[in-house]
Amino acid sequence: MASVAHPAVIETTSAAGSGQAPADGLPDFASSTYKDAYSRINAIVIEGEQEAHDNYISLGTLIPDQADELAKLARMELKHMKGFTACANNLSVTADMPFAKEFFSPLHSNFQKALAEGKVTTCLLIQAILIEAFAISAYHIYIPVADPFARRITEGVVKDEYTHLNYGQEWLKANLYTVREELEQANRENLPLVRKMLDQVADDAAVLLMDKEDLMADFLSSYQEALMDIGFTGREIAKLAAAALVG
Repeated sequence: MASVAHPAVIETTSAAGSGQAPADGLPDFASSTYKDAYSRINAIVIEGEQEAHDNYISLGTLIPDQADELAKLARMELKHMKGFTACANNLSVTADMPFAKEFFSPLHSNFQKALAEGKVTTCLLIQAILIEAFAISAYHIYIPVADPFARRITEGVVKDEYTHLNYGQEWLKANLYTVREELEQANRENLPLVRKMLDQVADDAAVLLMDKEDLMADFLSSYQEALMDIGFTGREIAKLAAAALVG
C-alpha cells in the first residue's frame, strides 16, 4: 500500500494502556492507545461500507437488469456505515477518514478502471468477493473483543455481508464459462492488495486484540469457500490463492 500503518501510541502507565488485555480478556476501551488504533480501524470499516455502496450502484450501470437488486445491497451498506459511525461516537473517537481513503485507494483505483472498461467480472471480484470476504473476516475476529455496543452492531452487519458475498458468487457461477479467464487475471492483480491491506492494519488490529494470522486465515477461508461455490476445484483455488503470496 502507498501509506504506512500508523504506529500505536504506547502508554506506559498500565497493562491495559500498553494494549494488553485485562483479566476479562477484553481491551481497555477507554485507553488512549485503544482509541488511537480504533480511529483507524473504525475509519477503514466506515470507508469500506461507503466504497461498497458506491460500487454496487456503479455495478447497476453494468448490469442494468439487476440495478434494483444492486441498489438494495447499496442501501444496506449505507445502513452499516451509519452503524459503525455510531460505534465511534459511542467511544468518543473521531474516525481517521483520510487514512482510510488511502488504505482503500489501490482497490478503489482498480475497481474504477474496470468499471470504465465495462469489466463486470473484475468489478464483482473486487467488491462482492474480495472486499466482502475481507469485511467478513475482520468482523468475525473483531466481535469477540468488541465493546458491547459495537458487538451488537457488528453481529447484525456480518449477517448482511454474507448476502452480498452470495450475490457475487451466484453471478460469477452462472457466467463462469465465459468469465473464467478475466476472473483469474483479476484475482492475480487484486488478491495481493488484500494481503498488503492486512499487513498494513496488523499493528492497529493487534491493539484491538485482533490477531493478524487469524484475520488472514478467516479471510482465506471465506475467499476459498466463495471460489469453490463459483465452480473452481481445490487445486485451482490453491493456485489462485498463491497469488497473495507471490504478488
